[in-house]
Amino acid sequence: MDVKKIEKFIDKQKVSFIGSIDNENYPNVKAMLKPRKRKGLKEFYFSTNTSSMRVKQFQKNSNASIYFYHKELIKYVGVMLKGNMEVLTDQESKDMIWKKGDIMFYKKGVTDSDYCVLKFTATSGRYYCDLKTESFEIK
Repeated sequence: MDVKKIEKFIDKQKVSFIGSIDNENYPNVKAMLKPRKRKGLKEFYFSTNTSSMRVKQFQKNSNASIYFYHKELIKYVGVMLKGNMEVLTDQESKDMIWKKGDIMFYKKGVTDSDYCVLKFTATSGRYYCDLKTESFEIK
């Protein structure tokens, strides 16, 4: 498996999907914008509302997954990562991924209490391309 190839693939995607577990232990999937920051295949950072349902789910059960895909006319590529999601509300984390346009969503700016960071830490993954699937561990 070519880690650099997977990283480049992830960076090109405009949308990602995050998976959480609800109160009845069912998986929930939500489309999100791509991660704001990435450290290899190990850490991914997303912005979201502190008051969101997803944040409440991650605070109760940190098991999570993220998924990236691209479909062409004949070819389909997908990457699924499993791990844990942390909800970060400290100012340093918020400052780290803040973008100027975020004021549109968080009226009080980078210090808005309804703005937080989701930090996903991957432990394993699956890569699909050209009718082949490969599982891998992330250290």
